[in-house]
Amino acid sequence: MKQEQTPYPIKKAVALKYSPDQSKAPTIVAKGKGQIAETIMKKAQENGVAIQEDASLVEVLSKLELDQEIPPELYNLVAEILTFIYRSDQRAKEAGARY
Repeated sequence: MKQEQTPYPIKKAVALKYSPDQSKAPTIVAKGKGQIAETIMKKAQENGVAIQEDASLVEVLSKLELDQEIPPELYNLVAEILTFIYRSDQRAKEAGARY
């Protein structure tokens, strides 16, 4: 008997924290799939944390352990995400200042 495949892939999420004064690289602070991933994303939204969706990067980062710094070979990819978040924050601040 053939198993039916889920029409939608199971969502995965990874949360990073980066404090340059405390660590040399971003650290994995939360990760999960399914309902846990949904909770991570909901908490991020509730706290005004920018969300960047990149399934292939999440797949790689989800293999790391909690509280583990990302390895040097992922610095460029994560730097792109941090740049996106920084620019999003700047645009939000500028938009808020106009009103």
